[in-house]
Amino acid sequence: MSDVVKRVGDRIRRLRKDKGLSQEQLAELSGLHTNYVGQVERGEKNLTIETLQKIVGGLGVSLEELFRYLDPMERKDTLGQIVEMLSERSAQDQVMALRVLQTVLDWEKSKD
Repeated sequence: MSDVVKRVGDRIRRLRKDKGLSQEQLAELSGLHTNYVGQVERGEKNLTIETLQKIVGGLGVSLEELFRYLDPMERKDTLGQIVEMLSERSAQDQVMALRVLQTVLDWEKSKD
């Protein structure tokens, strides 16, 4: 399969794990067979839009969230580097990084 199919499968796996779901649970929530979910996550199946809609429904995310950060950003400015680093981390790590950033910005604002 193509690289994009593999990246979509990896993204689905990451979102599923971030939500604490097993493949079996995601399959049940999505109305799909467990083996099919495994094939999707391994990049062995080329998905239809309808199947993607079922999977994001099972995950409780939007299509936009599924595809967010799927491709590396072309601009490698500081913001792009931050987004790229965080996109590879768990949701819990992203929340922690947001809290740290907010603390730094609040501290900076209080100096004025």
